[in-house]
Amino acid sequence: MKNAFMVCLLMVVVLATRTQAQTPDTVPTAKHWAVITFNDPVKVGRQVLMGTYLVVHDDAKMSKGEPCTTIYRFDPKAGPKEQVVAFMCVPKQILARTRTTLTVLTDPVLGIASLQGFEFAGESELHGVPADAR
Repeated sequence: MKNAFMVCLLMVVVLATRTQAQTPDTVPTAKHWAVITFNDPVKVGRQVLMGTYLVVHDDAKMSKGEPCTTIYRFDPKAGPKEQVVAFMCVPKQILARTRTTLTVLTDPVLGIASLQGFEFAGESELHGVPADAR
């Protein structure tokens, strides 16, 4: 069941992309995003999520020390809805993967799954989720 859950999480990624924009002072900024679906409850920091969400990572916010990752409730027909959690990720360099990957661990005693980190397709940075994310 746990293996099926992990495979399901990896398979539900609908879209991941990277966009580039120029700010007025010509400093490049990058936003990375993916639409993901949690078929079972998953704890993200202090929130428990289930359903479809848009995960956005903003490099410009990260460079300023601001919460750089925001997760929004997502409606496939209407797009992003309200913000449910935002946090400053804990970046770690790793080998790039070809698809967006979520790292989810399940507490063996409580049986609660927690998102530990995520990596966007083609990126070599794992974005760790702090335990106190709000």
